[in-house]
Amino acid sequence: QKKRRAATARRQHLKSAMLQLAATEIEKETAAKEAEKQNYLAEHCPPLSLPGSMQELQELCKKLHAKIESVDEERYDTEMKLQKTTKELEDLNQKLFDLRGKFKRPPLRRVRMSADAMLRALLGSKHKVCMDLRANLKQVKKEDTEKEKDLRDVGDWRKNIEEKSGMEGRKKMFEAGE
Repeated sequence: QKKRRAATARRQHLKSAMLQLAATEIEKETAAKEAEKQNYLAEHCPPLSLPGSMQELQELCKKLHAKIESVDEERYDTEMKLQKTTKELEDLNQKLFDLRGKFKRPPLRRVRMSADAMLRALLGSKHKVCMDLRANLKQVKKEDTEKEKDLRDVGDWRKNIEEKSGMEGRKKMFEAGE
């Protein structure tokens, strides 16, 4: 148990030391990024000095407008390059999958569609046939079964009981039994 305690204590100590090192590295990285940002801004964006006359202000506005246009063109060019490279990457990935022979199957969803809707989706405006399956079914008349005929012949059960009640009914039952 002493070894186990020592191992866990050492592990905890190493873990805390690694976390402290990582925290200092992160602070250094953020400070370096901030310094790089400040250097870039100082290099590319000189401090703005506003002239006093209207003519000089208009010239300054024209210069700023020209700079904005050039930056916008650069942004557009880099965006197009990025789109082109991503498209090339996707094509190369697809070729890789084709060469390996492993295909990603897209997740399929269940769709409830009637036959008419399916034909309309497949054929578009050419679809003119109605696929109402219930309309083509043959109608069948219900035939009377023998049980139903027997029930109709028996008639109302109250009449039977009234006939069998009393002495006359018992006499009929006795005679029917013989």
